[in-house]
Amino acid sequence: MKLYDIVVVGAGPAGMMAAIRAGQLGKNVMLIEKNDTIGKKLKITGSSRCNITNTASLNIFIEKFGRKGAFFRSAFSSFSNKRLMSFFEFKGLKFKEENQGRVFPVSDKSRSVIKVLKEYLSENRVKINYKTRLVRIKKKKDYFSLDLGNDNYMATKKVIIATGGISYSSTGSTGDGFNVAEKLGHKIVSLKPGLVPLTVSEEWVKDLQGITLENVRFTVKIGKKKIVSDIGNLIFTHFGISGPLVLDLSNQIVSILEKNETVNLYIDIKPEMTVPELEEKLINELEVRSKTEFKNFMKLFIPNRMIPIFVELLEINPKKKVNQVNKGERNKIINLLKAFPLTITGTLPINKAMVTCGGISKKEIDPQTMESKIVDGVYFAGEIIDFCAPSGGYNLQEAFSTGFLAGESAAKSLNPKEE
Repeated sequence: MKLYDIVVVGAGPAGMMAAIRAGQLGKNVMLIEKNDTIGKKLKITGSSRCNITNTASLNIFIEKFGRKGAFFRSAFSSFSNKRLMSFFEFKGLKFKEENQGRVFPVSDKSRSVIKVLKEYLSENRVKINYKTRLVRIKKKKDYFSLDLGNDNYMATKKVIIATGGISYSSTGSTGDGFNVAEKLGHKIVSLKPGLVPLTVSEEWVKDLQGITLENVRFTVKIGKKKIVSDIGNLIFTHFGISGPLVLDLSNQIVSILEKNETVNLYIDIKPEMTVPELEEKLINELEVRSKTEFKNFMKLFIPNRMIPIFVELLEINPKKKVNQVNKGERNKIINLLKAFPLTITGTLPINKAMVTCGGISKKEIDPQTMESKIVDGVYFAGEIIDFCAPSGGYNLQEAFSTGFLAGESAAKSLNPKEE
């Protein structure tokens, strides 16, 4: 049986980067992948446009990964957002920056990113075994025996597990890595959906399907606790709400839903205006359009398809002339524009989430190397590690950075006297 220096399990962004870096350092690397192609999930990220990273500073990156985000400091320092972009630009791939620092390839195609990764894998002589699934890792005296099922085994000095989470299971992320890690003695932090759309109890939300509210803000209230979003876009679906604003705070809402059956959410449709400013604008428009029917008047403030729902919630006659709208009704309009209510009941299933929150406990991984503290010679990279970050390129950067650090650490551990 051939003995490899390093076997990397999983050909997503973390696994590919780990294999490339180890190959660059002259190691004999095998990359195994359960699909018949590499980067299957990467291909569909960012609506297939691939939001590869963000231009944010190191401190902001760490902040985006929550109170234990400092765990990733070494990984982000070893392979920063600038270094990641240079890695691809060296092969001719150009990038552009969009809102909130999001970085996309100029081509707007994720396959442009995958093409470069394939080039790097090839030039660094990384071998790839497709349709290969890791079942178990057995530690021998001075190597690992990888059980690939059907009496198929592979031997390696070091192994890097980068099998992803369990979101988008159709791309191959079915939790294999968690099972393997558990058998090695690792603790798996509870798996939850991250960056996931929310479901609501209101039946009328179906009538709003497809409507995008731009530049809005929402507030989640539960008892005395309050979560306030940034200003951004929210999309109504047939089951509830989605869009960047919702996805970014969904992991916090998931945690609240674990303790409560429902959560109250209020959309501020006009966050750029205070209540007095909105009241002044409303009064002025009511005077200017005094003979307009109420249902037509509301086109000034909300999308047309939302008007029937607004009218129903306000209990105002849609054909009522606006010069007949009294002060009490005016206050109701303002309140609804500033706090349009929805009742959150849950989320889509975890396999519909963009990322998996939870995973291998960070307490059991050395942040300086990504090596397991439980089993020497085993490394972890990417989504399999316990974390949850918002959208915006942070999650992909984490995958590339931890993959790079794991690949470099594993390779250098085979030549401890080398720098």
